[in-house]
Amino acid sequence: MKKPIIFLLDDDSAVLKSVERDVRTEFRKNYRIIATQSAKEALNALPEFKKKGENVALFLSDQRMPEMLGVEFLEKAKAFYPDAKRILLTAYSDTDAAIKAINEVQLDYYLLKPWDPPEEKLYPVLRDQLEDWQGSYIPEASGMRIVGHQWSPKSHQIKDFLSGNLVPYIWMNIETSEKGKELLELNGIEIKDLPAVFFDDGSFLTNPTTSEVGEKSGMSIKAKQAMYDVAVIGAGPAGLAASVYGGSEGLNTLLIEKRAPGGQAGTSSRIENYLGFPNGLSGADLSRRAITQATRFGIEFLSPQEVVNIEIRDTYKIISLQNGEVVNAKTIIISTGVDYRKHPAKGIDEFTGAGIYYGAATTEAASCENEDIYIVGGGNSAGQAAMYLSKFARNVYIVVRKPDLSSSMSQYLIDQINAIPTITVLGNTEITEVGGEKRLSEVVLVNGDTGKEEKKSAAALFIFIGAKPMTDWLQLDIIKDNRGFLETGPALIRYKDFRKNWKLKRDPLLLETCIPGVFAAGDVRSGAMNRVASAVGEGSMAIKFVHEYLAEN
Repeated sequence: MKKPIIFLLDDDSAVLKSVERDVRTEFRKNYRIIATQSAKEALNALPEFKKKGENVALFLSDQRMPEMLGVEFLEKAKAFYPDAKRILLTAYSDTDAAIKAINEVQLDYYLLKPWDPPEEKLYPVLRDQLEDWQGSYIPEASGMRIVGHQWSPKSHQIKDFLSGNLVPYIWMNIETSEKGKELLELNGIEIKDLPAVFFDDGSFLTNPTTSEVGEKSGMSIKAKQAMYDVAVIGAGPAGLAASVYGGSEGLNTLLIEKRAPGGQAGTSSRIENYLGFPNGLSGADLSRRAITQATRFGIEFLSPQEVVNIEIRDTYKIISLQNGEVVNAKTIIISTGVDYRKHPAKGIDEFTGAGIYYGAATTEAASCENEDIYIVGGGNSAGQAAMYLSKFARNVYIVVRKPDLSSSMSQYLIDQINAIPTITVLGNTEITEVGGEKRLSEVVLVNGDTGKEEKKSAAALFIFIGAKPMTDWLQLDIIKDNRGFLETGPALIRYKDFRKNWKLKRDPLLLETCIPGVFAAGDVRSGAMNRVASAVGEGSMAIKFVHEYLAEN
């Protein structure tokens, strides 16, 4: 297999020789290092690289060069390798140009000269960018392969599961892929047994569950220990933060997730207002970084695995898993988050997974190529999805019951949406019915002001409405508010049933539920802020309260 390329460009031979030496020392094992002094020569070489099936992982270019500026080179190189990471090497006097390039050419990073010592100033930056690139890089003819029907809900479920868990795969639509048909014939698989998942070792699964695919992919679904200091249920931003802090502070930490890390935030195509990432980052990228960080601190991660019940025995918490196993913990942090509410339109259930998707469903974006699609919802998640899907669809329509997006969406997103001519906001509008045969093909729009009804063609419908707390699975006698969110801290005292479970002399800690040692963090908690940053904050805070609880028991 060909190694991906790191491309170095600097007209100063001494600087180029120095950076090539440092990069080659650290990265030559896994990457080919190509260096040149000529920007024009580099651009002329890129088409040939494409023809030969070469992959460029990262461009590192100096800013001030006689043939063209580094920013200009990176912008032109993007046409050949749009997924490659782009880093500008610049002097301190040119930092304004580098910062401007973050928006103009989606620059991924800029490095200041000099970069000595490289172990501190060069390698960590390149390593982080290359790991990010590797997260979505699939070498040709390698990786897991899925053969199925494009509009099959089961196929969508498996693709969405693997994508959420950052597992690379190759999708083959049985209606259009000759390689897919060949795989079925070679392995004696019938159409009725689809979807089929093929693995690198030659084995395959037909019509599998996500748990079967996860276990075969090497994911862990069985706990390794009998007792944990803290079990975190739900790997959204709050759960991931709790796991990072729990592991880093020496707690024996277990993280359990039934689908994929990241929660709703993990499905976001772009998060642009998260502190410390001026160029934004995807939800999948945030999840990948957090899981890597947590596992580095020694936490145990079970996924896909579902908690079906919690029992309290003395001060211990007994967690029952879907596979019949039982896990014991001294404390629990519930961070299961929220789910989108079911859309009430007629026909929704019939086409869910076959053109109708809850959440971003970035796995289905390619199927929207040159089609008209609809998004229901006026929050940031809907706006981010619209921006992403506009790269594929002919037209994107955002359907909201309010007159416009101003009361529910961040202004930066509204400005971005207004700048895209193929995105249209349909205010005072609802979708009341959907239709099609084997897949979604049309939606019925009703104007709230005039009552006028219109039937429109639609290749896909993405739903981002409401926030239903994921607490239905809890059989515990635990206090929730009238919408099903978990009550914590001082708010519990106003409930007349509070003292039924609470027998301690002290009041509940800030994020503690009515059951001592059981905490809630993130969107699942009543009164939460519904922001990624606040969920991360609550997850880390919960570990502080876990320490306090353990100190008294």
